[in-house]
Amino acid sequence: MTEQLPSFDRVRRGLPSPDRARPLQVAVFTTSYPRGADDPAGRFVADAVEHLRASGVQVTVIVPELAGDGTVIAKLKRAPWKAPGFVARSIRALRHAECDLVHAHWLLAGLVAAVARKPFVLTLHGSGSAGPLSDLALASRCPRLVRAILRRARLVICVSQILADAARACGAREVQVIPNGIAVPVEIGAEAEPAEVLYAGRLSAEKGIEELATACGNMNLVVVGDGPLRPLLPDALGFLSPAELATRYRRAAVVVCPSRSEGFGVVCAEAMAHGKPVVATAVGGLKELVQHGKTGLLVEAGSPQALRLAVEQLLASPDLRRRLGAAARADVTTRFDWRSVTRATLDAYHRALGITSPAPDSVTQPAAA
Repeated sequence: MTEQLPSFDRVRRGLPSPDRARPLQVAVFTTSYPRGADDPAGRFVADAVEHLRASGVQVTVIVPELAGDGTVIAKLKRAPWKAPGFVARSIRALRHAECDLVHAHWLLAGLVAAVARKPFVLTLHGSGSAGPLSDLALASRCPRLVRAILRRARLVICVSQILADAARACGAREVQVIPNGIAVPVEIGAEAEPAEVLYAGRLSAEKGIEELATACGNMNLVVVGDGPLRPLLPDALGFLSPAELATRYRRAAVVVCPSRSEGFGVVCAEAMAHGKPVVATAVGGLKELVQHGKTGLLVEAGSPQALRLAVEQLLASPDLRRRLGAAARADVTTRFDWRSVTRATLDAYHRALGITSPAPDSVTQPAAA
């Protein structure tokens, strides 16, 4: 269900669980959220909301709006003079939200929650596409501002250890690492012929697109995404729906994740869940996701030569691809299961509110579509 709040907020409301007289009420406040089933923006936040609702939490999603194309962060980067009005309207919307707790995603949302004086937990994603406004960039460039936000959060959730270390260095009192949940498909797909090398994500400098174009430009490279560096990869397909992207994962022989920085690496984890070998740079959350030589290959960031050699090694050995892909799928199934991720998130909510967590058996999964 979608309703329009005055002037700028899009709100999606969950229904109370029938088996709880007083469901926990959480307002998820995020600057990135899909507008529909085919919109990939903030899909991992929407998936988390779906699982929280299935567990009995009453969730209201508040998504700030700004006119123009792209994410809120992209719009504010292009027109920073809009920030004061945007923040003021966001604060007003959050103050009117009926909830026990706010779950803010990204530092900007945490700032709004702090000023709105709502009890909140904050998830740091470290998305590099935000550039100077990303969680990691702000933590290094504006430590005092970040410290003020983090110390007002009742609990800081980080999707990777590198983000947790940065949060603690900035003064966060209580930090918990909870990775993004990843859906594991029932079956893996057969590789296309000829073998395809897949990249999915934003086409921007921090994603290593220049290295990708240099290393793999003359290979059978399939590029899913869009962004300012699209001229380097003119055959890019643009952003696809989750279902269309899943088809591309199934066809791929190798998936490349050449980022110069990365808070978690959703595409990398999704490719692993599909049983595909990945070549990823040894940065941020990627080096936590991939075990070199066991579940994928790690290479030096910023090196087209290293990237190309690793991709060529995998293309030359179907047996190596199968071995790494199978190990990657097993690893993701164990570490990023939605049931355990949702349970950890619920535990974080209860800790933030000072109440006892429910028994594990009370956490359920969404019904199959």
